[in-house]
Amino acid sequence: MRFGAQTVSLGWPGYIVGALGIAWSVNLFNFMDGIDGIAASEAVFIAWGAALLAIVTGQSVAVPAMGCAFGAVCCGFLVWNWPPAKIFMGDVGSGYLGYVLVVLALGATRENPAALAVWVILGGVFFCDAFVTLVRRLARGERVYQAHRSHAYQWLARSWRSHRSVTLAVVAVNLFWLLPCAWFAAVHPSRAAWTVLIALVPLVLVVLLAAAGRRAESNHEGHKSR
Repeated sequence: MRFGAQTVSLGWPGYIVGALGIAWSVNLFNFMDGIDGIAASEAVFIAWGAALLAIVTGQSVAVPAMGCAFGAVCCGFLVWNWPPAKIFMGDVGSGYLGYVLVVLALGATRENPAALAVWVILGGVFFCDAFVTLVRRLARGERVYQAHRSHAYQWLARSWRSHRSVTLAVVAVNLFWLLPCAWFAAVHPSRAAWTVLIALVPLVLVVLLAAAGRRAESNHEGHKSR
């Protein structure tokens, strides 16, 4: 990983961190696949965004090529999953998205230590919503493994009465905020760590305002807000 001008090697603990990252990403996409189109569109954005930035910064074609192919597959699914969805990916599908994306991210960091910051920024909406929700539920002493409907995107979907509007809002944040931040981190690797904070802190505030982690009406209705 790169912090400022210094590249830090984690050594053997890095394998543990990588394993935990894979587990977190798998569960992350499962948590966030609760309304039509949101998980598939996020996967397309992360895969294609990371591939584009890798090409711009002159990295080898292996990871970008796989990212482009994976994004294309997700885009084909998104045609049918876009709200109102005709098909759904389910827990197995969403978990697979998280697994493939984190493996690609780890592969990118083998060549460019600053790539991890780029991938974290690109997934910022999902990371911030899930993290804030998890922390607030832990603070209340809730069982975090229990199904719930208290993520920010779920509150917004109920408030706006529209899956499409929430998914489009996430797409807009991705394109007009996170992608430029990720580009800056990619072309200025010495500032990548600070760019992560600049990109994600405002999103933390946004998801808090959107009630991420607030106790839902019923924690027994499941986290899939179809």
